[in-house]
Amino acid sequence: MQIIRRFRFIFLAALTLAIAVMVANCGGSPETTTSTPADEAAAPAATGALVYGAGGQPVNLNPGNITDGNSIVAQTQIYDRLVGTEPGTTELAPGLAEDWSASDDSLTWTFNLREGVKFHDGTDFNAEAVVFNVNRWWDPEFEYGYRAEGNLYEIWTDLFGGFKGDEASTITDVRAADEYTVEFELAQPFAAFPAAIASGYFGIASPTAIQEAGANYGTPSGTAVGTGPFVFEEWRSGDRITFSKYADYWDEGMPKVEQLVISFVEDPAARLAQLRAGTLDFTVDLTPDQLPEIESDPNLEALYRPSFNVGYLALNPAYEPLAKPEVRQAIAQAINKAAIVDAFWGDLGETDPHFTPPSLKEFQSEGIEDYKYDPEAAKQALAEAGYPDGFPLDLWYMPVSRPYFPNPKPIAEAFAAELSQIGIQVNLQTKDWGAYLEDRNTPPGFQSFMLGWTGDYGDPDNFLYAHFGPGATQDLGDYQDPEMFDLLNKARVASETSEREALYQELDQLLHDKALRIPIVHSQPLLAKRTSIEGWEPSPLGSEAFTTIEKS
Repeated sequence: MQIIRRFRFIFLAALTLAIAVMVANCGGSPETTTSTPADEAAAPAATGALVYGAGGQPVNLNPGNITDGNSIVAQTQIYDRLVGTEPGTTELAPGLAEDWSASDDSLTWTFNLREGVKFHDGTDFNAEAVVFNVNRWWDPEFEYGYRAEGNLYEIWTDLFGGFKGDEASTITDVRAADEYTVEFELAQPFAAFPAAIASGYFGIASPTAIQEAGANYGTPSGTAVGTGPFVFEEWRSGDRITFSKYADYWDEGMPKVEQLVISFVEDPAARLAQLRAGTLDFTVDLTPDQLPEIESDPNLEALYRPSFNVGYLALNPAYEPLAKPEVRQAIAQAINKAAIVDAFWGDLGETDPHFTPPSLKEFQSEGIEDYKYDPEAAKQALAEAGYPDGFPLDLWYMPVSRPYFPNPKPIAEAFAAELSQIGIQVNLQTKDWGAYLEDRNTPPGFQSFMLGWTGDYGDPDNFLYAHFGPGATQDLGDYQDPEMFDLLNKARVASETSEREALYQELDQLLHDKALRIPIVHSQPLLAKRTSIEGWEPSPLGSEAFTTIEKS
């Protein structure tokens, strides 16, 4: 362990020197975040409220119109989904649907809904409400999707191939068979369909509330109405969201607290400071080097979210130098992934050549070796590709901490320092989280950027189709690769486990060679709570309803 710590110190010291030189030449745009300083605690919430420290505010509270974890956490408190998961696992469990089944040809999925459930506004939950919500996400012509006002529903195409009318759309129809039965017709078999529709993006909202609020629905000045355990009360932009207990929640005895506050604290140091001060009750996405501070405080307890994620560096082939796979591979060679992960994650992270996490290893190719760290070879490869003097590169880093990148800026600086050694002149960039997510998809997109993914369901399809499938490569300049798409589609419809494993293993090798999204880390996110908090069971999927949490 002393050798590891000494190497970590030497590596960070070297990075600090390189970064000092590199940052002086990086003109990156200023950050536009609203972080709370580490020594400035948020104003205490109402007495007895359960206060959660989030790493940033949601993009919106409009189901299906998000891709980020901060939005999912908030929405999970307001909305139920058709299918849930067992606490602390990826195993499916009843939600608003009590059960579900597929037809013999696997092309029709039937969901039998829970009866007697009401939305927070008093209106009835039923099959027509489900169809209304699905049409918002799926049908570009649906009147209440408000696409002209900027609602994109991009996650739908990531998971289900395309919108209504698209050749790649997994779904061909959705209908209310009766008041409490919903049927989905698929274009081809998709065994993971119940798991996909269970994803945290797809909470069921009140049709009445959406129609009344219009395009303002889910914004700080609008409303958000579901059937979930907590009722939305107020969103103070840049500060917090306040919720109250839904007294008529269908899951009797839940939730355990009367009021919930989600406080937005982007800086991990500030979150931990506020946790120690007692203005936060529990929080997430702390940095591994904060663990000793948590363990030394008798009022705090460290928790760990089961690892089911990937943090990656995306290289957009729409930017001419990155159009050549040899250049992208050279970048992969130039980054000392193992040293960076050791320095910034320690024992709470691991790196490997696979985009999927280690828990899905049966779908990974055993023959892949990670790109060997070799700056000289990388520099030579750039020269052979036509870039002997390197080239300028905009590298975008996230303004908020996430489970896979808890402290993005210094990690981005480490990447930049490494790439400067092979002649790539990195210009660090960042912007507001919502704009970051949206603008990466605006042609021609970011040249390179940091992002990551926490799995929505326990299947490689969720990691791979959502990042490399038809409709999922907008942020890579709408990159088209028929071989890649074909493998993904074949794996989706395959019914035999052995066949799916073989297809995903072949795809694993292909993605490694393409080097479009370079996997940097699979992390075990560090969480913490005050000892007065009981009943919190973190989900590997990155978010959970806070129904079972009690505060003494």
